[in-house]
Amino acid sequence: MNFDIDTRGQTQDVQPGIEEMMDPAPVVIRDNYRGSGKLQGKTALITGGDSGIGRSVAVHFAREGADVAIVYLDEGQDAADTKTMVEAEGKSCLLIQGDIRSEAFCKEAVSRAISEFGKLNILVNNAAEQHPKDNIDDISAGQLGDTFATNIFSFFYFTQAALPHLDHGDTIINTTSVTAYHGSPSLLDYSSTKGAIVAYTRSLAGNLADKGIRVNAVAPGPIWTPLIPSTFDSERVKKFGKDTPFKRPGQPCEVATCYVFLASEDASYMSGQVLHPNGGQVVNG
Repeated sequence: MNFDIDTRGQTQDVQPGIEEMMDPAPVVIRDNYRGSGKLQGKTALITGGDSGIGRSVAVHFAREGADVAIVYLDEGQDAADTKTMVEAEGKSCLLIQGDIRSEAFCKEAVSRAISEFGKLNILVNNAAEQHPKDNIDDISAGQLGDTFATNIFSFFYFTQAALPHLDHGDTIINTTSVTAYHGSPSLLDYSSTKGAIVAYTRSLAGNLADKGIRVNAVAPGPIWTPLIPSTFDSERVKKFGKDTPFKRPGQPCEVATCYVFLASEDASYMSGQVLHPNGGQVVNG
């Protein structure tokens, strides 16, 4: 399948962006992707599951047999579209709207998922925000606090709320980024949180090993999601992903299969690891 696209330099005014406004639309799942029951009978909670990578993960999980709860901020139509896609796979989808910077909301979200499905087997900490600034002096205390609250504090909140419901063989998957490994001069706070996620993943994996709960991460490179046109100006969007060895941005469907693997028994001997769907960038991590 050819994933080459022209991003057309499109932009959006508000983060985290709206997928239904994107042209070309991100590829959620390959037409020839065949589920094989890898997650049959499982239940997953995915933050940022309304669009982008999170939407693709939700649909892949459903095709593999899992029911899904997705957490989103305020992108109601995107969330509804994802729910329709999951239900088209014959699985249930619970929509949970709220601000993951709030510890109380994170606890409520897990509680609602448990109430709806009766169990939780897979937690995907995925939602993030980013705000480019050319100079460190331009990063306000408010921006710094919001970025860390969304991108790493929420991972702690959701994990703390989910752990009483996770059992041997269950799994946590965290979304980090290639920027954790090679940095990003204009995304100082964002890349710092992504580095923190790598350390968090490795540390939590060791902490939960005795319980048989696996913790891994995925570090995407430049992926065509709503966060891109809602973050960068037209010129950067035009060039997005062109500096990778593959000379193009990736599609969400090229990332979501990493989450399927890590969530399934295929990865039963893996914990504390990071997968790198990044267009051929070698990061040695």
